[in-house]
Amino acid sequence: MAQLFTVHPDNPQPRLLKPAAALLQEGRVLAVPTDSSYALVCHLDDKSAADTLRRIRQVDARHHLTLLCRDLSELSGYARVDNWQYRLLKAATPGPYTFILEANKEVPRRVSHPSRKTIGLRVPDHKALQLLLQLHGAPLLAATLIAPGESEPLNGAQDICARFAREIDAVIDAGACPLEPTTVVDLTGGAPQLLRQGRGDLARLGLPPDASAKIQR
Repeated sequence: MAQLFTVHPDNPQPRLLKPAAALLQEGRVLAVPTDSSYALVCHLDDKSAADTLRRIRQVDARHHLTLLCRDLSELSGYARVDNWQYRLLKAATPGPYTFILEANKEVPRRVSHPSRKTIGLRVPDHKALQLLLQLHGAPLLAATLIAPGESEPLNGAQDICARFAREIDAVIDAGACPLEPTTVVDLTGGAPQLLRQGRGDLARLGLPPDASAKIQR
């Protein structure tokens, strides 16, 4: 049965999140709120936990997983970042954006895209998740929590506990999420390419308002 950790949305209590951080160290999979929607997370270096995360989401190795990082300096420690990429990342973090970047050697090959060697990275603007990342002391491997056969992410902690009671180990409840996906931008080319228009404002990225009409399929 999945444990439920309920914390204050604006002032999350460290003593309530320490047991959740301990579960991550043990290789468990958790459901956590973000500044976009709920996500499944696990320890980056735990192969079994990553396999469980993929199995719950029913995605294969070609599905981009995301590293949730505490800040920009931590993010740049897991990807190859040029000057122009860094400037854009600095303008858009923290926030509801996911950036596709070339993974460096700190990212296990089994979690990066098998042919492109890329990974999704983001710095969430969510107090409870930021505290969990701090307590964990490293980025977390993540995927949006979407139930098999559905297209929209789940948003209610109690509902998630009930539906995934035997598949995940804990759910963090810090109130409802915005329930809108991140804006996804590919930075592996010579210029940013919009892959998905989401909650993140395009103007903050310096992209034109009509960029959403040029989404890469």
